[in-house]
Amino acid sequence: ETLAPHFHLLQKRREIVEVYNAMKPQREVRQYILVGLSLKTQSKLQLIHDNEVKRRLAVRKARREREMTNQKQPELHTLQEEMKSLVKVRDELARRVKRNDVYHNYLDKVVQASRQFQKASEVMFCFETLWNMRADLLRSTQQKQDSVEQHRARLAGFARQRSDKLLRYNNALAQLHSQLDEARTHCKIWESRWAHIQNTAATKTLLLGTVKIAIFYLYQIVRKRAKDAEETPLAPEDTFKQLDKIWAFLSELIFVWEKVRKSEAVHR
Repeated sequence: ETLAPHFHLLQKRREIVEVYNAMKPQREVRQYILVGLSLKTQSKLQLIHDNEVKRRLAVRKARREREMTNQKQPELHTLQEEMKSLVKVRDELARRVKRNDVYHNYLDKVVQASRQFQKASEVMFCFETLWNMRADLLRSTQQKQDSVEQHRARLAGFARQRSDKLLRYNNALAQLHSQLDEARTHCKIWESRWAHIQNTAATKTLLLGTVKIAIFYLYQIVRKRAKDAEETPLAPEDTFKQLDKIWAFLSELIFVWEKVRKSEAVHR
């Protein structure tokens, strides 16, 4: 009776262990199911995340392409306009080619009728050669003509310069002739004046000699009457000093005369 509760507890524990062991496969299945569900959920989440990333990348790429398209729109418009122009040029060239077919056919007929040429290209080469020769001849002729014109212009310039020089020389010669005639006239005048000056100079020289002789005589008289008669006489040609002596004597004589005249006036 004392061990009965223990047996009963052990029995319950054993039953619990048996039930736990019996439910172990179910737990493993459940754990497996949970793991599977977790993996599927993670896979779905990863797929959703990848899809979101791809969507964002696609949106970003579309936005960039749209921006690039907007940026390229003017260039695209320009290219379209250039394309239109090129198409017009192509059409125009096609029309020219169609119009020029008649020349190609004509060249073929020329080749067929000629014994000198075998191909149309030979005709074209010969034509280009002749055309270039003609252009060279025209260019050479033009250069020679230009050279002739230049030489003619230089010759005309030299002729004008020579004419101008001759005109200047003639004007200078006429001016020199006029100056020569004027100089001859002045020369006659100055010759006449020179003759008059010479005559006047001779007269004045004679008068000057007479004056000098008179001054010398006066000096001799003054020297005899003056107090300095004992001094050495002056040379005959020293006229200015002789005049000084004469003026000194006269001054002294005038002083004495004035003094005498005053004295006589007092006595009266």
